[in-house]
Amino acid sequence: MPRSIRSGDMYLLLSIILGAILGCILLMMGPLVGGIIAFGIVVGCIFRGLFLLNDIHKKISNKLLKEDKVQKAYKEYLQETR
Repeated sequence: MPRSIRSGDMYLLLSIILGAILGCILLMMGPLVGGIIAFGIVVGCIFRGLFLLNDIHKKISNKLLKEDKVQKAYKEYLQETR
């Protein structure tokens, strides 16, 4: 039974096609101008990825640092017994 095409698959296909078109345009611009624009695109994507990873790290850290009632009561119990 073949699986249906999901929107994620269509987004990937669209990204590949647009990337190929952008690559052809950059090749037609010449090595200097095309190289500068391609470098800017790659560096911009890397920085955007780093910012997203930083946001994910902050969200995960906040959720992991929150203590539930049982852990809080256990720590208080340990401090009282000392």
